[in-house]
Amino acid sequence: MASAIRPLMPHLTDDDVVKAIRRPSFHHSPGNSRRGSGSLTTPSGLTIAYHTRTQDENELPHATKKTMTDHLRKYESLFTLTPQRMRMIVDSFDETLEKGLAEYDQVVPMIPTFVFGWPHGEEAGDYLAVDLGGTNLRVCLVTLLTNGKFEITQTKYRLTEEQKQEDGEKLFDFCAECLKTFMQSHLGEGLELGPDGTLPLGFTFSYPCAQDRIDHGKLIRWTKGFGAPNTEGHDVAEMFRKALERAKVPITLTALINDTTGTLIASAYVEPRTKIAVILGTGCNAAYMEKISNIPKIKHLGLPDDAEMAINCEWGAFDSFEHQHLPRTKYDVIIDETSNKPGEQAFEKLISGRYLGEILRLIICELIDEGVLFLGQNTYKIEKAYSFDTAFLSLMESDPTDELLTIIGIFTHFYGIETTLAERQFFRALAKLVGRRAARLSACGIAALVTKGGYLEEGCSVAADGSLYSVSSEPFFGPRCFCTPHLYPLYHVSYGILASLYNQVFDFILKPPILQKYPGFADRVHEALIDVFGDKGKKIVTHHAEDGSGMGAALIAAMTAERRAKQLYNHC
Repeated sequence: MASAIRPLMPHLTDDDVVKAIRRPSFHHSPGNSRRGSGSLTTPSGLTIAYHTRTQDENELPHATKKTMTDHLRKYESLFTLTPQRMRMIVDSFDETLEKGLAEYDQVVPMIPTFVFGWPHGEEAGDYLAVDLGGTNLRVCLVTLLTNGKFEITQTKYRLTEEQKQEDGEKLFDFCAECLKTFMQSHLGEGLELGPDGTLPLGFTFSYPCAQDRIDHGKLIRWTKGFGAPNTEGHDVAEMFRKALERAKVPITLTALINDTTGTLIASAYVEPRTKIAVILGTGCNAAYMEKISNIPKIKHLGLPDDAEMAINCEWGAFDSFEHQHLPRTKYDVIIDETSNKPGEQAFEKLISGRYLGEILRLIICELIDEGVLFLGQNTYKIEKAYSFDTAFLSLMESDPTDELLTIIGIFTHFYGIETTLAERQFFRALAKLVGRRAARLSACGIAALVTKGGYLEEGCSVAADGSLYSVSSEPFFGPRCFCTPHLYPLYHVSYGILASLYNQVFDFILKPPILQKYPGFADRVHEALIDVFGDKGKKIVTHHAEDGSGMGAALIAAMTAERRAKQLYNHC
């Protein structure tokens, strides 16, 4: 038994395992539980919890394997995208991108960023970056050392749901206070200040803005669950400047950028083959570099045709309002109609990490209402909107055990619901369908930009960032896994490295892990690109951009300072 456990416990000695097994402390759960439980403590202090079956789950009033298989067929037809359907979406996407470049006020706005060209790798100096994302406010001090090298110090500040809905002035006051706190804690002597005696700041603002120059931008609309009033239609750079003045912070806001634009620039700094950047997380977006001659709507600026400018696509809005191209299910419609922006961000609502868990929850609730699932059990917890985290989908897909014990842990700990193996197999298959559709739709957007940029023949690299994306081939279970802070209790109930041995299941009680990614998402994107383009799709590769919004903002601030020192495009 020890030899069977050892491969799953590389940090334990055989002696640890044998001694622990010989000294079990076993306690059966009371009532009608189908599992007994106990714990083992190794001499090194590691606690191992285990469970044993005490009652056949077929005795409970649950759905049968046949019932679940029948329902799964229905959902397979709803969530499966054929290559032909994907190519149709790509064609429609490409037409929409062209409209956004030609005219203002289009559904996909194709926003000029006034970030000109690529970094050359010799940028130098100290720069601050503030990243207002969908989950955190991040403050960074980036020291560019030339030759493509840099140092970075950063702190994250959690954004509450209340702060996302507060008045815009209060939101930016919070940002300014966090920056002030960071400077007091981390900034010392010897910093390289700008010509005016202040530190240059790159402000990563991950929401669609209309810009007519690099350091100004009016918010078009909030996304990612934000709804702060008195902000849409206002110059958010100016709002932040006023907040910095109120907080008496000696900063010059040099560049206002989108996180996707930052990812594009930071990734090109490391990987020169980068032509496209995508964010696949709480929200979704893409950026790429376009020739000025292909952007008719800024012709009046008199910029040289052969110059290049980064375009912030804001592609999450694709197919909004009219809903003619994307394969929306009734669950997608419910999410849209009950959101704070009905009709908007149609593409984002099908692929972003904010909504995938809710899609699965709505399906489960429908089957509860139909009397298919969880008869006789209290299901009020899972009936709460957005109570099913997208992290659960990745956990369910990656469960390595025959009895799907991670899924047992999810439903038992968070919802107080018991499940059969047939139900758990159904939930895992459903999670794969929802996740795979999101990946294939994401690939449609990438394919449209590849076509637009003419990158298919020579190939290119796509920088990808966000909580859904990973290129890691490491095993999912272990210290690197997808988990958010509110999921940490699961690690103390029924999660970790799980091994089913001799009718016993051992759970390693691990320290809460860092946030990681959705396993398999990148592979599904690659598979979909080949489905769209054939073998040529293999030339489109992806790489993981670890720090687009922090490094990218600093680089763009440096590039902007250099451009203005050369008196290039000063009116932009």
